[in-house]
Amino acid sequence: MSKVPDLESLRLLVLVGELGSLGGAATRLGIAQPSASKRLSTLERRLGLVLVDRTRRGSRLTSAGHMVSGWAQLVLDDVGALMTGAQALRSKRDAELRVAASMTVAEYLMPTWIGELRRTRPDLYVGLQVTNSEHVRELLHDGAVEIGFVESPRAPAGLSQRVVARDRLIVVVVPDHPWARRPTPLHVRELAATPIVVRERGSGTRETLDHALRRAGAEEARPLLELGSAAAVRGSVVAGAGPAVLSELAVRGDLAQGRLVPVEVEGVDLRRSLRAVWPAGRHLAGPPAELLAVAVHRARRTGHG
Repeated sequence: MSKVPDLESLRLLVLVGELGSLGGAATRLGIAQPSASKRLSTLERRLGLVLVDRTRRGSRLTSAGHMVSGWAQLVLDDVGALMTGAQALRSKRDAELRVAASMTVAEYLMPTWIGELRRTRPDLYVGLQVTNSEHVRELLHDGAVEIGFVESPRAPAGLSQRVVARDRLIVVVVPDHPWARRPTPLHVRELAATPIVVRERGSGTRETLDHALRRAGAEEARPLLELGSAAAVRGSVVAGAGPAVLSELAVRGDLAQGRLVPVEVEGVDLRRSLRAVWPAGRHLAGPPAELLAVAVHRARRTGHG
C-alpha cells in the first residue's frame, strides 16, 4: 500500500486550485515555492496521478486534480471537525456554552456543528459532554449543561424539544455473511430472533431499535454483545462478530468501501429523529440558540433535515 499523503500536501493542492498559482499557494502556507513544488511532485508520485498543469501563466488543476482536491477538502474538513471536537471535550468545565450530546450525535455531527458556530464566534468557549440519551436529561435537569442533543424515539419528559435532523438505523453485516446474499428482505421477526451486536440500554440507538421492534409486533433485540459506542459496535461487526443495527451515519464510510453490506428489513420502520432538548419553559438565547440554528441549517444543507 502506498504511503498516505500528509495533510500539508493536501492543503497545498486545495490552495493551488483556489488561487490558480503554486507561488500564491506557497505564500499562503508560508513555505518557499521550490519546497511547494517538491511537495506537490511527491504527492503526484504517491497517488500515481498528474494533478497540476504548470504553465508560465500559472498552475491549474487537471481533471484528476479537481477530483483529488475535492476529496482532499473532505479530509481536511474531517480533521478540522476532529480538532474542534477534541477541544470541546477538553473545555467542558469552564465553557461559555455547555452542551451534552448522545454518542451518535457527538461522534458524527457535533464537531461539525461546533466548528461552524465557532467560525462566526471564534472566541466562544464550548464544552461538550458525551453520554447516552438517558443521561442527557439528567445533565439538563441538574443545570450542568444548557442544551442537549438526543436520539431516542421520544423526547425526555420535562424538556422542550426541536427536531434538528433525521437519521435511519440499518442492519449491517460483513460481505461473507449469509444475510449479505439474501435474494429477499429479512423479515423483522427473523431480525428479532437473531442475536446481534447492539448498543447498551439507555442509548438512543438501542431505545429506537427496541421501540421499533415492539411497534412491529416483534420481541426486543437479542444481544450478542452490548457495547458502549457506535464505533465499538461497528468495529465488532467489521471483525466478523455478527450482525448489528447502527445509525447510517456511523457506517457510511464502511458501506462505500464495501467493508460492510446493508441488509434490507421488511415489516419495521427504523427511521428516527435527532432532537435538541433544553429545560421546559426556558427561552433559548445566545450561544445555545445559535448552536441550535447551526444544527438545523446544517441538516437541511446535507439532506438530513
